[in-house]
Amino acid sequence: MSRPAGDESPGPRSDDEVAVWARRLGLDGLVDLHVHFLPERVLRKVWAYFDDAETHYGLRWPVHYRLPEPERVAVLRKLGVRAFAPLVYPHKPDMAAWLNQWMREFVAEVPEAVLTATLYPEPSVDAYVAEALTAGARCFKAHVQVGAYDPRDEVLHRAWGLLAEAQVPVVIHCGHGPLRGEYTGVGVFEQVLRRHPRLVAVLAHAGMPEYDEAIALVERYPNVYLDTTMVGVPFTEGFMPTPPDWPSRLAGIADRVVLGTDFPNIPYPYAAQLQAVARWAEADQGLGDPFLRAVLQDTPSRLLRLVPEATGVGG
Repeated sequence: MSRPAGDESPGPRSDDEVAVWARRLGLDGLVDLHVHFLPERVLRKVWAYFDDAETHYGLRWPVHYRLPEPERVAVLRKLGVRAFAPLVYPHKPDMAAWLNQWMREFVAEVPEAVLTATLYPEPSVDAYVAEALTAGARCFKAHVQVGAYDPRDEVLHRAWGLLAEAQVPVVIHCGHGPLRGEYTGVGVFEQVLRRHPRLVAVLAHAGMPEYDEAIALVERYPNVYLDTTMVGVPFTEGFMPTPPDWPSRLAGIADRVVLGTDFPNIPYPYAAQLQAVARWAEADQGLGDPFLRAVLQDTPSRLLRLVPEATGVGG
C-alpha cells in the first residue's frame, strides 16, 4: 500500500487516520469480529475489574474508550467500522439467556452491529442456543476464563453440536492469557473440536500466549481461525510477546485470520491494533495488502455472512 512521502510506519498512526488508511487499501470499511457491548451495570463491573488490574495482572489497564454507549458506537463509525460483532459473556448461571435478549435489543438500534449470543454450561443451554440461532445470531462468544467452566462439560455437548451444524462461528477465549484458569488452554478446547470437528471456532487473542499451539490447531482443523485481538500491540508484547517468526507463520494461514480488537476495553487507541497487523503484512512478502484486505474485511465478512459480501480489492 502506498503511503505519503516521509511516512515509513505501516498502518494508521492514530485513530484519525484509520478510515482513510482503510480506503487506501480499497476497503469500504472494517469488519471487527471481537468488540464488546454489554448492559451498563455489567460493563461497569468489567471496567471496575480493569481499574484494579494492578492487583489482578500486576500492570495498569486504563480503559481507553470509557464513554457512554452512544459515544462508543459513534467512535466505531468514525473509525470506519462498517460491521462488528458485539460480544457478551456470562460469568455465572442464569445470565446467558438474559444477555442474549439484551443483545437483540441492542442490535435492533445499531445497524452496524451483527446479532451475537453467548452460552454457559447449564441445563437450559440447548434451548436458548437454539432460540438464538432461530433469531438469527451469526456469532457466539464463549469465555472459558471468565466463566471458569470446562468447555468439555457434557452439558455443552449438544450446544456445540447445534453451532457446528449451523456453521455459526464461536469466538472462544480458551487461552491462558492474561491469567491462567482451571480450564484454559488451547489443548483443552481441542478436545471439544475432536467431538465436533465441523465447529467454526475463532480463537480469541490467537490463543495467547499459546500462539504455536493455536496455529497448529488452525492447521489441523479447517474451520478454526485466529483473531488479532490484543496480539502484537506494544502493551501485550511486553508480557505475552508473539514469536519472532510470527509474520511468516501467518503466511501459511493467511485466510484464517480475522480482525478483533476488544474495543472499548483496550488500554490504547484502536489504531494500535491495525498498526500491528500492518507490521505483520509488511514483514513477510507472502502477506502484504492482500492479507490486510482479508483480515480487515473479507474473512470476517464471510464468517459473519454479511450482505453484501466483502468488497475489498483482491490480491
